[in-house]
Amino acid sequence: MTLSYGAYTACLHDLPLGEALDVLKGAGLSGAEVNAGGFIPSPHCPVDALLASAAAREEYLGVFAEHGIALTGLNTSGNPVSPLPNEGLKHAEDIRTTIRLAGLLGVKEIVTMSGTPGTDASARYPSWVVNPWNGIDMEILDYQWSVVVPFFKEVDALARDNDVQVCLELHPRNLVFNVPSFERLIEETGATNIKVNMDPSHLFWQQMDPIAATRRLGPLVGHVHAKDTAVLPGAAYRGVLDTDFGHVPAQAEGKVPVAYGYWCNAWPQDPAWRFVAFGLGHDTEYWTEFLRAVAEVKPDMCVNIEHEDAGYGNVEGLEISAGNLLRAAAGL
Repeated sequence: MTLSYGAYTACLHDLPLGEALDVLKGAGLSGAEVNAGGFIPSPHCPVDALLASAAAREEYLGVFAEHGIALTGLNTSGNPVSPLPNEGLKHAEDIRTTIRLAGLLGVKEIVTMSGTPGTDASARYPSWVVNPWNGIDMEILDYQWSVVVPFFKEVDALARDNDVQVCLELHPRNLVFNVPSFERLIEETGATNIKVNMDPSHLFWQQMDPIAATRRLGPLVGHVHAKDTAVLPGAAYRGVLDTDFGHVPAQAEGKVPVAYGYWCNAWPQDPAWRFVAFGLGHDTEYWTEFLRAVAEVKPDMCVNIEHEDAGYGNVEGLEISAGNLLRAAAGL
């Protein structure tokens, strides 16, 4: 068994599915992960039609087979425990629906996030506690865990019934964002079908080591994203928890949605860190060791590129990332 390599097709959202798969194939990749709900649209996965028809599912899987690409994951990253009604309720149902669809398609892994509740039962907005030195913050965290634990007990049971692994991205602004918080979730839920989506990019800017985290988690790593981050000189005076972002006007083109009526903000001109094409933040030798750690956990893991480097076009950036990923893989 050997690792295989693919990409998350969200960066190719403007291409029809077949054309997106051809881009992946041309870049030397063999797998694809597609979006099925959560923060962003899902142009490559007609969820309702696929749930409704076995013939539609057969035809859909046939598109992947025709292009020589395996469907290796469904993504529904969002905030399923948000108090915002157009965010939390929708994203929670997206997770349930995606689990069922994955089971029907024979896809073994879905990617999502733990989400972030509000401060209490009356809160209107999600609230992420960054550093709970204040006793009030512990009360907030206690409440948030009381929301997240029962939700993921339900998710785990549904995933088990559908023979699917639900893989949480350790993403800041989520209650589960690092290794200890994930370990707590498993301990308090007793989950068997909840794993980690090991995305190194968010670990880097938290000053974590993805290789060490992968080896500590071991079999709890269920999915992997190949995504890189550069920590920049701005970190010297901003720190990595900088909040110096700006509003993006509603009429702006190309804005990235996160919920109905909300979208990503504008980064500062001199940020502390930013996402870069795979291999442009850390060298080939580092990534070879990362892949080695992944292979120790699961020798047949599919490692999927997630391209979010705004300095390159979507196809260009994906091709740069694929070349660097395959060079790192050659060192195994």
